[in-house]
Amino acid sequence: MLWLNEPPSWREKDGVLTVTTGEKTDFWRVTHYDFIRDNGHFRFDTVAGDFAAEVTFSGDYRELYDQAGLMLRIDPSNWMKAGIELVAGRKTLSVVATCDFSDWSTMPLPQEVEGVRIRASRQGSALRVEWAPEGEADMDLLRLAYLPPSASMAVGPMCCSPQRGGFEARFWNFAMDAAPELHA
Repeated sequence: MLWLNEPPSWREKDGVLTVTTGEKTDFWRVTHYDFIRDNGHFRFDTVAGDFAAEVTFSGDYRELYDQAGLMLRIDPSNWMKAGIELVAGRKTLSVVATCDFSDWSTMPLPQEVEGVRIRASRQGSALRVEWAPEGEADMDLLRLAYLPPSASMAVGPMCCSPQRGGFEARFWNFAMDAAPELHA
């Protein structure tokens, strides 16, 4: 796996990737804030065609917008990130879908959990994002979004801390597989 914006500190031990973020990192394009940030930390493999990617993760969320999860990225203008983000002092399920401009959807995490699983399934230009607490088999739909068709894209764990440095996130069980039916 490769890094986009390698963090100042990271290690991989016993199947767990631990990342400590750099100062004021994020992925965002224009909408509402009128700025572009493309300096978040993203460890990825490249995949072609339709697929499903999944990762389980946790983090030491303390500051506004501390975030960790899964990213799919075609280029700096076309990508999606999904995971947990700290908003108004609460862990929040969050998806940002970006096609030139970022849009953001959130939902309060319905229960306090340590680890969260995020799965993104790509079929053509359709992207299905699902989530579950760690250890639960059934996943709930979080978002269905558009991501432009592309020959290949980068996929993997992502974390950012727009208000600070030093956010620690942990990732395990990252896997890619064939895409399930979108209406299954």
